[in-house]
Amino acid sequence: MKMWYLIAYDIRDAKRLRKVAGKLESYGERVQYSLFRCRLDRPQLEKLRWELSEIVASVDSLLVMPVCAQCAAKVPIHSTEDQTGWAEDQPSFRIV
Repeated sequence: MKMWYLIAYDIRDAKRLRKVAGKLESYGERVQYSLFRCRLDRPQLEKLRWELSEIVASVDSLLVMPVCAQCAAKVPIHSTEDQTGWAEDQPSFRIV
């Protein structure tokens, strides 16, 4: 089951900052300069955390915060470009 995660960072070195941003861009989308939203299942989250741990130094900060489905549904869409919102994935089938 996939969940939304907000991932924020404060990276002290420009080279590490670019690596972290690039890694997060491959998993989700940028919300603000150092804030990403990612929709991940448990194995993807663990893989991302491991990959980030290989980049981030002890002087850096990283926050990975889960966002429950009810909270994600309440997040308004402000961007004119992205209309996907934070909604759950629609099922690919229908039971009748």
